[in-house]
Amino acid sequence: MAFILILFFLGLATGIVAKIKGSSFILWFLVGVCLPFIGLIAALLYRWERDEPDRLCSRCGARLKMYDQVCKTCGEDLRLPKGA
Repeated sequence: MAFILILFFLGLATGIVAKIKGSSFILWFLVGVCLPFIGLIAALLYRWERDEPDRLCSRCGARLKMYDQVCKTCGEDLRLPKGA
């Protein structure tokens, strides 16, 4: 019983750290439960989603991350800007 409680709290801590960094809570919670200490260390070392460069959609003006290929708002096919 104590082991399950420890796994739950390590998964919770991993999920919270990932959510603060802009990632999926549920996904990282599961990683934290399946890989107790390794998951928490991985979440701490994972990149910040906020620091990713972004760009504007040429059709609707929505702000998207540079790695998005299709606009989530209007469906416009996005191309990489010249020099990127």
